[in-house]
Amino acid sequence: MSYDDVRKKLKGRETSKRELKEIPLDSIVGSVGRYRDFSRGFLPRQDSDSGRWAGVKVAVTELGGLPPIEVYQIGEVYFVLDGNHRVSVAREVGARHIEAYVRQVTTKVPLSPDTEPDELIIKAELAEFLERTSLAKVLDPDLLRVTAPGQYRPLLRQIEAHREYLADERDQPVSLREASKDWVEHVYQPLVDVILEQGVLRDFPGRTATDLYVWISRHREALERELGWEVKPGTAAADLMFKTSPRVRRRAARLAKKAIEVVTPGTFEAGPAPGRWRMDTIAARRAERFTVSILVPVQREETSWGAMDQALLVAQREGARLQGLHVVPSEKHKQDEQARSVREEFDRRCEEAGVPGKLAIEVGGVARRICERARWADLVVPHLAHPPSARAAARLGSGFRTMILRCPTPILAVPGPSSPMSHALLAYDGSPKAKEALYLSTYMASRWNISLTIASVMERGRATDETLREAQSYAERHEVTPVLVIKSGDVAKGILETAQERKCDLVVIGGYGYSPIVEAALGSAVDQILRESDKPVLICR
Repeated sequence: MSYDDVRKKLKGRETSKRELKEIPLDSIVGSVGRYRDFSRGFLPRQDSDSGRWAGVKVAVTELGGLPPIEVYQIGEVYFVLDGNHRVSVAREVGARHIEAYVRQVTTKVPLSPDTEPDELIIKAELAEFLERTSLAKVLDPDLLRVTAPGQYRPLLRQIEAHREYLADERDQPVSLREASKDWVEHVYQPLVDVILEQGVLRDFPGRTATDLYVWISRHREALERELGWEVKPGTAAADLMFKTSPRVRRRAARLAKKAIEVVTPGTFEAGPAPGRWRMDTIAARRAERFTVSILVPVQREETSWGAMDQALLVAQREGARLQGLHVVPSEKHKQDEQARSVREEFDRRCEEAGVPGKLAIEVGGVARRICERARWADLVVPHLAHPPSARAAARLGSGFRTMILRCPTPILAVPGPSSPMSHALLAYDGSPKAKEALYLSTYMASRWNISLTIASVMERGRATDETLREAQSYAERHEVTPVLVIKSGDVAKGILETAQERKCDLVVIGGYGYSPIVEAALGSAVDQILRESDKPVLICR
């Protein structure tokens, strides 16, 4: 290796102090001026050196020793300033150490004897990155290690973009050093924490957390271009791992998902397991808010905009953003007057409410597109224009029923104008999905400071007095004092009557409790509540 090249690449600074000590011969990897004349193992490359080399060997074997060499030390390795032939001969005769005058060269990144050319390039790029951002004072440089050249350029672009964002937010210039520190705290570290906590590195042995951070960031940018929306970093990470992980379980899950999509109609798909959405949300960001991104489908009809008003109210309370979706029948409709008017109305309402939002326009079936897009959101807020029918045959073709079955997130169905959501009614029967509804209604009562009524309709083999006490205990542990109501008879009728009597303006329920085939054939309390409620209904998974 060339000392001058390495020092420049690693931004090394020479010190004036010189120390005499024995150093390992294996740690001498280069030369100051004669790096072209010797191999990495310090064998001479030029025939003209043979006489000089032989003379040095005679001095070693017959005269009993050599004067100390002079070297520069960078990290754990040494570069010969004076004494290249002495090093070569010492290696030849089997010596392990040699006496040397050592001058230290300080750098922000380490260098070891087994460093390869690609690694040196990476270390040089890291040194440049650290010098420009001053992050060596904030992070251990080893934590920013990558395994391929060219990875620090996208990080620097991110920091520059973050710098512009901070300057706009603060309405004053922000230094690159200050932006770098803020980027680490609010952008880089949260995603690295997700990578480490979810054990993603186990899927990609030999890679580092920063490798995966760059990879996930690129995947997130590609998704945002494709979707026309913002995508949460944790969600992008989960999607990338599902699509690319070489682990057997993830490969099997991908194959199973494809097989189910081919052979199972959406009407009979069971959808994600209860609570899966909440576990994914907590794993993805460890935030106090359950909602960061809200999917709201919008159409031109005036009656459909009540759902957007409802979504805006939730977004204001949660500090969330809206991801609008307008579905059209063909590509030519994406740019027509109707699509433009929908976009203008969406943007206007977001601006008036002070909520960030972005509308995507897609071609296809409405229910299917909503289900596909729901995985990128925390809550779906559709207009309840066509609830599941009371007739079994019609239920099989219900798009809204398909959404309830397949959406991986809670659904807030809005039948008409928006509600202030000041008093929630939880329908609770102790089932797994009802427990998710209990979690969410307790969260809203606590965070939004609204009233909560918990109602149980006594059914043989399902809700009991103990069921209601269980819900009460959970709410009180979270500093919420609910009103408890016990009913008997038909479940849907009991819930709707209680909502009317207690003046509740939001109903919270669990999703379908039986298999999709049984629910489609026999009907469901969920379907009846959706058909008859004039208040928003929050359906939890």
